[in-house]
Amino acid sequence: MPVTLHDLARKLGVSVATVSRALSGAPGVAEETRRRIVEAAEAMQYRPNVLAQRLQKQRTDTIGFIIPTFGPRFSDPFFSELLAGIGNEAAVHEYDLLVSTRPPGEEEMIAYERMVQERRVDGLLVVRTRRHDPRIEYLQSHHFPFVAFGRCEAEEPFPYVDVDGEAGMYRLTHHLIAKGHRRIAYITVSDALMFSHYRIQGYRRALEEAGLPFDAELIVEAGMSDEEGFRAGQALLRREPPPTAIIAATDLIALGVMGAAESCGVQVGSDLAVAGFDDISLASLAHPPLTTLRQPIYAIGQTICRMLLERILQGTIAEPYRLLQPELIVRASTDFVYPSE
Repeated sequence: MPVTLHDLARKLGVSVATVSRALSGAPGVAEETRRRIVEAAEAMQYRPNVLAQRLQKQRTDTIGFIIPTFGPRFSDPFFSELLAGIGNEAAVHEYDLLVSTRPPGEEEMIAYERMVQERRVDGLLVVRTRRHDPRIEYLQSHHFPFVAFGRCEAEEPFPYVDVDGEAGMYRLTHHLIAKGHRRIAYITVSDALMFSHYRIQGYRRALEEAGLPFDAELIVEAGMSDEEGFRAGQALLRREPPPTAIIAATDLIALGVMGAAESCGVQVGSDLAVAGFDDISLASLAHPPLTTLRQPIYAIGQTICRMLLERILQGTIAEPYRLLQPELIVRASTDFVYPSE
């Protein structure tokens, strides 16, 4: 049986209240008595009743993270790295992390409502924001603490960390244009996702400034997996004439494109340039290594967790809006220089 405050009080011949004050560091307990109680608690392997403490504080000491999953497999390295940053930061502050997975839509919203209405967590982290995001609208309407990784077109401001996808994709597209490419294809994802909207805007702006047409035939929408990237890559490489460079909205899609190129007998880096966005761990291990835009996914996980705890414990966030600049990482997948005409 676990050792209780009553057991300690009985052994030491003091009141339960004295034991409680001594272990919590409250005033009103003689130092010698406090020392005896602490030593006895260690010797008897006393562990505090966390549930009782949480009820007294009216907090769960837990934050929630509902991962929007697509399909039967949870295999996106992006979420693995983000989750590691969140979980490790929560542990530093002695907070627990309640993780749930739901497909976007009705099931996802039910999960948010349960966490809020049943007070399962003290706050929530929202990721992969949508242009019109019902999750954020719901949390705002219930004045429930949350921090988002990403922006959206909400009427009221909310705390977020985001990466400037438009500026990043502009820089990457310009990099390929500087290498002589004129037929630069782009694999996008659903425009309902806010990051997708920003990234394709950067691609379009770079083309426009270079005097290149925006060719709808070079735009393909895909799901966020390497399998989807493979299919999209094959479709683009069957175009006549095919693109000389392909940019994917995410690294995982770009890795699928590289597989598609191999299946078509096209050598990435020599016959075709391929690039992505995120700089997941697999990007540098690809053959050839993948040119990409780096966003510090692990550090972002730490930051959004720290911001949420700041909101929960202090009631406000000192710096609630943070827009980071991605870093262009040039690797061998874009070595191909298109010969000038």
